[in-house]
Amino acid sequence: MSTAHRPLKKFVRDTGKKDADDQRERLVDIYFSADVETDGPIPGPYSMLSFALVYAGVFDGNRFTPPDQDLRTFYTELKPISNDFQLDALRANGLDRARLCMEGADPQSAMTQACRWVKQLAGSNQPVLVAYPLSFDWTWLYWYFIRFSSEGSPFDYSRCFDIKTAFAIKASLPIAAAGRSKLLLSLRPHRKHTHHALEDAIEQAEIFANVFQWRGRGGRTP
Repeated sequence: MSTAHRPLKKFVRDTGKKDADDQRERLVDIYFSADVETDGPIPGPYSMLSFALVYAGVFDGNRFTPPDQDLRTFYTELKPISNDFQLDALRANGLDRARLCMEGADPQSAMTQACRWVKQLAGSNQPVLVAYPLSFDWTWLYWYFIRFSSEGSPFDYSRCFDIKTAFAIKASLPIAAAGRSKLLLSLRPHRKHTHHALEDAIEQAEIFANVFQWRGRGGRTP
């Protein structure tokens, strides 16, 4: 399930300079908040059961533009790829694994569609995957994109942004103390964390925009 409209236009930074070099298009990041729900800790032996990608804004190196009210999202539930699973993981996300074995989307089709959706929305901008924390969601999505998508990963091998690290730096906290529970009230989302991939990716996009635009305790800018 996806919601997509016209590709976002190329955002070009205007430096005001006249020479040819400064009239070239600059690289622009377009961010996608990602959330996954799985039946275990690592891909391969275990399966990704659902995931969502939500457009979360663009940054041209000078100005961050958050999303408007028109949500652009991609969500799907997948057929498991192995017989192994952990009950604790299923209890956390509430997904019916037996149903997904029969009705879940084929991983090859789902990952190819997701890759194309990201590329279509990004246009000539550079897609960047965003998560809080990044390591878990990136590991699963990158592995699945490389393993199943006929077009590979739209985020290449390293275009990613860890909200936890950004918050830690701006708040002058060690990483171990930069969990979501430590977010300042002004940075917290209005939505609840539900362990539904789409709802959580939308919630996370709000956190990302808040943290990215926050100047930080030391007056740091994005």
